[in-house]
Amino acid sequence: MKVSQVGSCPDYGLHEADMQTYYRDGEKRALELPNRGPLRFTKSGELHPEIVEAWSEYGFYVLEGVIGPEELADIEQDLKGILDSLPVRKGSLVDNNGRPALGTECEGPNLFWSKPLGDPFGGTNLAAGRHPVKMFEPMPAESAPTEVVYLILGVLQFSDACLRLYGHPQLLAAAASLNGANFVPFNEAMFIKKPGVGASVAWHQDGVIHWDHPEWDHAIHGFTFQVLLYGCTAANAVWVVPGSHRLGKCDLVSLLEANGSERLANAVPYICGAGDVVIHNRQMVHGSFANTSPDWRVSITLGFHRRTSVLGVQGGGLHNVRAMYDDKRIRERSKMIGYGIDARRQRFPNEVPYVYRPLAESEEKIHWNDETRRAVRDYNLLDLSI
Repeated sequence: MKVSQVGSCPDYGLHEADMQTYYRDGEKRALELPNRGPLRFTKSGELHPEIVEAWSEYGFYVLEGVIGPEELADIEQDLKGILDSLPVRKGSLVDNNGRPALGTECEGPNLFWSKPLGDPFGGTNLAAGRHPVKMFEPMPAESAPTEVVYLILGVLQFSDACLRLYGHPQLLAAAASLNGANFVPFNEAMFIKKPGVGASVAWHQDGVIHWDHPEWDHAIHGFTFQVLLYGCTAANAVWVVPGSHRLGKCDLVSLLEANGSERLANAVPYICGAGDVVIHNRQMVHGSFANTSPDWRVSITLGFHRRTSVLGVQGGGLHNVRAMYDDKRIRERSKMIGYGIDARRQRFPNEVPYVYRPLAESEEKIHWNDETRRAVRDYNLLDLSI
């Protein structure tokens, strides 16, 4: 059962008819692309070349039906607990029940707030100024709260179900195929697009530091798995410009000016069902519109890099303070993969666990228990942001 909706959903006012046409046309374009299907591997355990080739060409691939109903129910249960424990308002130390609110004991960044249907990053210098053009902000309903949480970073410390998802053997095998067996983490997050209030994310590209790298290629800034709890529609999905991951750093101001509106003509939405997983190239031009629809979108994003993209690199500073990413830091941050694998082993004992090569080679024993649960608080201070 989905979390109940509160209040009624507004619309885009004078732009509503244009938005609905845009949604329909974008969905049609998305479903015509040859980049969706079940998660498949070769006999040798590599991600199927048809998936790799389509992902490489378009910048994303929709893996259908990867996460089953039992695991989705676990994630939903944790989502309800997270929503119940959010601060009663931004800056508050307690939730609606007077208990210590989620994240109040953390030093690292975790909860991101927005006014309902707002665009908190667009047209600002936040996040290295990578969201240069502000999205249209529809008028929320009078009953809407003054601010809502739309993004949670470091989500693995708040949800055992998300930690177990992180240890999913097939997803980790796919990560190894795309980034090499010694792949490393980036960060993990939960995006919450609540009906009638969910914030937009202005058009942007995620990479920061490697655009001028002498060995730049279409995937040097890594990728994320976007796991859809309830699925997503054109009205609440991430939208992307297929193939833009191959264009280098784009001039988004000029792009949007030439387009004439924020409705980029060649963009498509991720159209997904519950349990689908999108392989998303971080270099794509992408964004999302304010969620005026009646549908929830809850995305758990699990990011990964090539080891060569981060080792010996001065970090980008977007998700934590700037630092040199040496072997020690990478090894410590990569323990979260081990914790995810062991937590999953305990929940799904009949499943064959993934063997993560860097931890196997170090022969370090990683166990998930109450002691390590306390130890991973603020683990995202070690995120590998490039």
